[in-house]
Amino acid sequence: MSENDVKKAERAKVVKTDDEWRKQLSDTEFQVARKHATEPAFSGAYWNHHERGIYRCVCCGAPLFAAAAKFDSGTGWPSYSAPIEPANVATQKDFSHLMVRTEVHCSACNAHLGHLFDDGPAPTGLRYCINSASLKFEKA
Repeated sequence: MSENDVKKAERAKVVKTDDEWRKQLSDTEFQVARKHATEPAFSGAYWNHHERGIYRCVCCGAPLFAAAAKFDSGTGWPSYSAPIEPANVATQKDFSHLMVRTEVHCSACNAHLGHLFDDGPAPTGLRYCINSASLKFEKA
């Protein structure tokens, strides 16, 4: 299987009912990834995590962020300057909490990941502020 075939396969759409997701995910993972909740700052497993590897979607396993793109934003959530593959994440406007933000979600299963801000480091200038509960780490 070629690298392109792998990328295409990993972007295949995953659709499940809430009951199916509840059976697969912990309550926190379900609330964050499927119901757009946010975990409290400095509480997630990965905000201060420094191992080499990749962060995958907790719902479908799609590769989302490389540890090499992770940086300390001081916000209490894992922050990344770019996704592994731009097509693996999607964005949309989020008008919740009396704000206008850019929501980030998994392209394959539509899991809520977090939000995107334009205050990140060079070269992208972006900060993907992601909930640990939406991620599963795979050690290199």
